[in-house]
Amino acid sequence: MRTYTVIGVPPETQAYAVAKYSRSALSMLESIKDISSKQAGEFLTTFYFQYGHRSIADLAHVVVALEDISILAAIKVVDEPLWDGQERSTRYQSFRRSGYYRPPELAGSLGEQLYVDTCDFLFARYSALHRRLLDLLMRVTSRRFSSSSANGSVETSTGGPPELDEKRRERALRARAFDVARLLLPLGTLTSVGQIVSARTLENQISRLLSDPLPEAQHVGQAIRDACSAPAEHPLLARLTQAAERAQGVLPAELATELRESIASLRPAAAMPTLVKHCQPSSYQIETEREVRALAAPLLAELGPVDDRSAVQLAETESVADEVVATLLFRFDDAGHAYAQVQGLVERVSEETRAALIAASVRHRGPHDELLREYRAGYPIKFDLLLDLGAFRDLHRHRRCIQIIQPFTTAHSYELPAEVFAAGLGPDIAGLAGKEGLIADYVEALDRAGEAVGRLASAAPSLASYALPLAYRCRALFKMDLAEAAYIAELRTKSAGHFSYRRIAFAMFQELARVYPGLAAHVRVTNPTEEFDLLDR
Repeated sequence: MRTYTVIGVPPETQAYAVAKYSRSALSMLESIKDISSKQAGEFLTTFYFQYGHRSIADLAHVVVALEDISILAAIKVVDEPLWDGQERSTRYQSFRRSGYYRPPELAGSLGEQLYVDTCDFLFARYSALHRRLLDLLMRVTSRRFSSSSANGSVETSTGGPPELDEKRRERALRARAFDVARLLLPLGTLTSVGQIVSARTLENQISRLLSDPLPEAQHVGQAIRDACSAPAEHPLLARLTQAAERAQGVLPAELATELRESIASLRPAAAMPTLVKHCQPSSYQIETEREVRALAAPLLAELGPVDDRSAVQLAETESVADEVVATLLFRFDDAGHAYAQVQGLVERVSEETRAALIAASVRHRGPHDELLREYRAGYPIKFDLLLDLGAFRDLHRHRRCIQIIQPFTTAHSYELPAEVFAAGLGPDIAGLAGKEGLIADYVEALDRAGEAVGRLASAAPSLASYALPLAYRCRALFKMDLAEAAYIAELRTKSAGHFSYRRIAFAMFQELARVYPGLAAHVRVTNPTEEFDLLDR
């Protein structure tokens, strides 16, 4: 038996080499030695595009960096079930200097100055709130540490040198302050995303982004496609080239020439020029959204006021066919009705209406299009979540579930500020923050931003969300099995987690316990109202 790993091979060449196992007795290294980029491209063109052997694209993986895109665009980028990556954390980094995305479509419009003024205001309040919260936390915990030391009970929280312990305390408290302050960041805030994905996932992602109504998402999709077709960045090659230049005049001439020629043979190659060249906007996605929206609008208008009483609702079981119809209606509901309300609507509409919605959802499906995500039905556990956008972004990373996200608006407002500060800092410090005017400033910032978003929505509906702060709530349907529900409950209720998603995850567990008490009894959760430690990160 021989087992080994391989690095430094272009993704398409690597995919061809692995695929050859089914067609050749050669070892992988022997295959790689004989494969050129041209041969790999010809193979993929024949078997992937002509014969439809799409699993071959699962064998090619690439690292993609997307930098200086908005948080709103980043949400759309990572909204991919088979996705692995990371985004800049608003919990541990300051975004004060990051700036925000300025949609070119707003340039010269009446809404441009309103958007700029709103984002500038939010960033100023974000920086001030973080600075003042950190000062408050340092003052309060400093008194507690001094008191503990005087009583002889605690010298340091880690047992290490006092100066090191002080740095750890400040680092933990800085992060605590970010947990609250981040809620003032608008969705237009610039961020960065790194992902490692297969060619098949990348192809789906590019096509989905190119089909998105948001212009920035379309630009990002095109940028990914262009990057995969251009020579890839090769940091090691750059270092080798510099070393070879320094070696001139030091190494024997013959050896220096051999080194230079060997490095030249490693010229940067495009990561996936063949596998992405046919990526285009999906007419299935575009036309289906247009047609289903038109059918859904008059039906959803019958629902009346939105029910926002519960942050977490475990949906009742329905037939798979009814679930598909309800999920289609839920996704395109701009008003933000609860899933239970939509389920009730589906029960009342005629069979002809349900059939029309189903027909519209598949009418434009091409020969290579998979069914829409709304068809991923039959999961036993469906959570309707109403949570702030910051917490949503954290839970959005869970891939072993199906997520149906409603449009982002101000319709659901934001959590009660006093509860937010109490959950993030503890009741005592929240009380001090209120006395120092921090909560009042927080409320003023959110109300002003919400009013601006409303005005922007009248002028540029598709762009208004960029000014929406992370404190505002959104609604999303999470479908999953029992194991994933238990995993989210256990992981996301731990004391080091963000207070917003801790509360949501615990409410998910409570709903699970209500319906499946015997199973929920074995889920290891942490009650966020019982365990709170400012320094536990």
